[in-house]
Amino acid sequence: MTQYVLWMLICFLITLVVVLAASKRLTIIPTNKFTNMVEYGCGFVKKDMGESAIGPGYKKHLPFLATLFFFILISNFVGLIPGCKTPTGSISITWALAAISFIYFIFWGIKAKGLGGYLKSFAPSGLPLVMVPIVWFLELFSTVLRVLTLAVRLYGNMFAGHMVLGIFALLTSVFIGSAIQGAGVGVGSISIAWMLFLFAMYALEVLVAFLQAYVFTILSAVYIGLATSDH
Repeated sequence: MTQYVLWMLICFLITLVVVLAASKRLTIIPTNKFTNMVEYGCGFVKKDMGESAIGPGYKKHLPFLATLFFFILISNFVGLIPGCKTPTGSISITWALAAISFIYFIFWGIKAKGLGGYLKSFAPSGLPLVMVPIVWFLELFSTVLRVLTLAVRLYGNMFAGHMVLGIFALLTSVFIGSAIQGAGVGVGSISIAWMLFLFAMYALEVLVAFLQAYVFTILSAVYIGLATSDH
């Protein structure tokens, strides 16, 4: 078992604990900050992802979308803790997440339209006969390509972000070490500047961690909507 798989399991358990703990504390008027935060997250997924991207019938997809969003969000945030590994920093993990999303929207597309109807939906009605096979193939290729784009986008952003953070943290420790050893006021000033810049980078990575969880989930919702819609 690799470190990334281990941290993936840890993040999955954290996600499970968060959801179960929040569900046990639900009240008509929430008074707990933790419950408020989780309820806000669920409402965000419901309104901004499910309802807006899928439309009618979105409610049955909310458990999948909420689980996907919270798992990726927690995985991204865990990676910001020194000494921890972010599961989404491994291409194999992001491939698995993308494959799950792909299988999910394909399954619901076939369930909604039937296998024949779903395959026919790749070529919109009204096209000239000669264009049908070309458009059908391009749409099929575009659909399959979604797995790659989902996996690589999430992996690339999280891996690159953590590499940059690691480099800046290393440089900050070097400058601070030199300042402690009496390298001069100039080095001390540089070390303070690097430390402030490192804090700014951490704040930026927190934003990126949220945005990547949002982008992955909203795209999955859009693909579900496209697969199940009548158009």
